[in-house]
Amino acid sequence: MRPAATVMLLHESAAVGELEVYLLRRTSSMRFAPGMHVFPGGGVDERDTDRDIRWAGPPPAEWAERLDVAEPSARALVCAAVRETFEESGVLMAGPPSGGVVADTRGEDWEADREALVGRSLSFTEFLRKRDLVLRSDLLRAWSRWITPPGETRRFDTRFFAAALPEGQQTREVGGEADRVAWMRPADAVAAWRRGDLRMLPPTVTSCAELADCGSLAAAMAARRTIFPIEPEMREVGGKLRIVVPEGVPYPQS
Repeated sequence: MRPAATVMLLHESAAVGELEVYLLRRTSSMRFAPGMHVFPGGGVDERDTDRDIRWAGPPPAEWAERLDVAEPSARALVCAAVRETFEESGVLMAGPPSGGVVADTRGEDWEADREALVGRSLSFTEFLRKRDLVLRSDLLRAWSRWITPPGETRRFDTRFFAAALPEGQQTREVGGEADRVAWMRPADAVAAWRRGDLRMLPPTVTSCAELADCGSLAAAMAARRTIFPIEPEMREVGGKLRIVVPEGVPYPQS
């Protein structure tokens, strides 16, 4: 089972001032969850455990307590969350050692570095050192932990994080694993899933419903979360094979 990290990028729309979350639709050619709408994220790279990664905010030891893992695993999960978000959306949760956050990641030089990270010719540690940046772990909030149901050929143990879109930065459609991107109100995403217009796996649906309950960016980022493993099961219900989540998990009804 591969450890993974995913990030719910959040902002409040300028038009109506309501909470929105960033979703990507995975291409139909993907081996895992093709055609599903997901948050930016992916599997941990072995180089994400690098002890030399430049870091600001709560240290790996503190994240180990929050995520209930060993310190090297905590470092890797946080690093993967930040790296994958940059790779899949162009948003970077990092800044200069003196403080602050990168204001803009557009331009040919940034795109070249992003592509090098995707192609694994550049490690995240090397990328930060090259640009004299530090990872900003304080911009992340631990949200939940979901484990792919038994029986799936590709299984992931995924930590979900929430993060506010850094001021000045913009998401961009970078292609690759996604063929569509959108900012949506979480409640609208759940409603579209209920109608059958938006395909999402249970972790994404549940997370959107939880965000909808928060109602605002400030409430979502201030939410106190208890992280525990959630492992759905595949069961036959009404003659059809369905994914069933454990009791107590607020999974919306379709």
